[in-house]
Amino acid sequence: MAEYKLEVTTGDMKYAGTWDHIYVTLFGTEGQSERTELDNFGRDHVRATTGTYTLSTNLSLGKLLLLKVEKDPFAILPEDEWYLSKIVVTTPEGEALLFPCYRWISRGELVELRGGRALKGFEEDHPLLIDHREKELILRKSFYQWKILDEGLPHINNFNSVLELPAEIRFSKSKTDEFSLSNFSGLKLKIKGLLGSTEKWKNIEDMKKIFWSRKTTISEYVTEHWKEDDFYGSQFLNALNPNVIKRCSALPPNFPVTEEMVKPFLKEGSSLQEEMKKGNIFLYDQKKMDGIPPRAYDGEPLHVTAGLCLLYSNPENKLMPIAIQLHQQPSEQNPIFLPSDSETDWLLAKMFIKNADTMDHQAVQHLMKTHFLSEVYALAALRSFSVIHPLYKLLFPHFQSTIYLNTGSRVAIFSSDGAFENTSLGCDGQTELMRRDLSETTYSSLCLPENITARGLESIPNFYYRDDGLKLWNIINSFVKAVVEYYYPSDSEVCKDTELQNWISEIFTHGFLGNKASGFPAGFHTVQEVIKFITMVIFRVTGHHAVVNNGQFDYFSWAPNASLLLRKPPPTTKGQSSMETILETLPNVGETVKFGASTFIITETYSDRVPIGAYPNERFHEPAIKQMMKEFQAELSYLSEAISARNLQLEIPYSYLDPTQIENSVTI
Repeated sequence: MAEYKLEVTTGDMKYAGTWDHIYVTLFGTEGQSERTELDNFGRDHVRATTGTYTLSTNLSLGKLLLLKVEKDPFAILPEDEWYLSKIVVTTPEGEALLFPCYRWISRGELVELRGGRALKGFEEDHPLLIDHREKELILRKSFYQWKILDEGLPHINNFNSVLELPAEIRFSKSKTDEFSLSNFSGLKLKIKGLLGSTEKWKNIEDMKKIFWSRKTTISEYVTEHWKEDDFYGSQFLNALNPNVIKRCSALPPNFPVTEEMVKPFLKEGSSLQEEMKKGNIFLYDQKKMDGIPPRAYDGEPLHVTAGLCLLYSNPENKLMPIAIQLHQQPSEQNPIFLPSDSETDWLLAKMFIKNADTMDHQAVQHLMKTHFLSEVYALAALRSFSVIHPLYKLLFPHFQSTIYLNTGSRVAIFSSDGAFENTSLGCDGQTELMRRDLSETTYSSLCLPENITARGLESIPNFYYRDDGLKLWNIINSFVKAVVEYYYPSDSEVCKDTELQNWISEIFTHGFLGNKASGFPAGFHTVQEVIKFITMVIFRVTGHHAVVNNGQFDYFSWAPNASLLLRKPPPTTKGQSSMETILETLPNVGETVKFGASTFIITETYSDRVPIGAYPNERFHEPAIKQMMKEFQAELSYLSEAISARNLQLEIPYSYLDPTQIENSVTI
């Protein structure tokens, strides 16, 4: 008689336990066990508990290969899904094997679990496992399929509703409940009679009454300092869209700024040419937005400015806007605005630049380059990797809930009254903006060190996104390097891993639409290529998403600072504006509240939040990988401490890349 000890752990999330009957069958190289119920005295499979069971066989089953779990109804009780975290099996020979699950199991469902060391496909050496792996991948490819959302955009999953999604990629039940409550909290604004109002704001001060129940240190700072040029300039470095400005060594021919125009705003005795040579002049250029038709508003087309903004890093290390042109082609009706113009002329010019920047942020930097591409990485992984593959185990925690979130959010984004349609560009315009940007996106632009170098921002002062981001990139890179080199000791191991090659091929085809000019790899040839790409993926779905998402309430809830909608045309002559013009240009009361409420909802935190590097689900059996994770967590902790210490010295703290504030995947 051989005895196998099974330690069965039920998850600790809401509703994780079950009353149903649970059965297990073990499969080994020497045979299989009887289908055995996991039934001790008293209630089994209670939330956040580990039950220990004994399964007996006549003879040893040899090397354990598979474990099958089945769930049958208990009496006439209604369906209650069970969240199985893991099963650890100790064999008669004393070997303890981890069989990770970490998913919900429905009544009547049969789940097959692989245990032990992570294996690449070509390392499988038993006919049962080879056959099981082949069938697993065929099933995954048939279940998870690609669909075209719109021509020229990254492809998406084929599911039309979150109700169709499998348990392994769902939101937790607790997050679903909290998410609904958060949406309800946003609707509290209705009680104040603001949502839906078409009234124009009577004065700027009235806007401060919207978020009486929620404020942050930064949102209050924004409210008081939004007019100031140094704060305006700092947002191109440390707010929500820090990937746009570039060092300017020569003015574009369509931006005829003269020395006389900007001399008063430069260091005394200096010139524009001298400051460009020193590397102190920077350019914001939204040319990719040029020519995109805006949407109609009250029967008339809105106005979108594909503008240019010249910025100067002055001797006080402040980045200051010194010249703004609101359209690409210079003309008498397209003057260059300067800080010496009237206060309201200059404010309007800055507002129109920020309007374009905010739409670019939401459509391109946030939605397409983070949410959509994260979905591509995730869906390709689900289709290409077996669950026992080492890179699936490494990457899946960084894809948790992303497909669910995107599937549920698309209707709200692209509907006739969705987030995109309510912007100045409208849904069609925002989609065209994404399409244009993807056609120009390069691999190097998504790799932070290369991005910073290409834009000439290596030495601009007070660039905390760069400073913290490069440190985070290097920490992620060191961790990824250790894990990848553990499983891929040579380049030949990379070349013959068909699952890995299928993953990157699908990303190249469905994410970057086969664009060879982009520099994205269509296949991997070396270990270093794999390390770099996975570093990029993890950084983008963790740190980059935190940067473009977490500060939206901070910077966007105050409409005068950044608005997705401006109702009036931009100024074409100087000296004709007033504060009344600004109030008429800003969204009306109901629109302002609607935009603000959305920033409230999407920056909420949830109880099941997993910070970067936490890996609460134990997927790796190997002690060496577990040690690498501990070292990764320690490095992240050191970075967090350094950022916290630095922020104590800052008037405007920068915490978006503090690892304690970064989620492990795109889940909001």
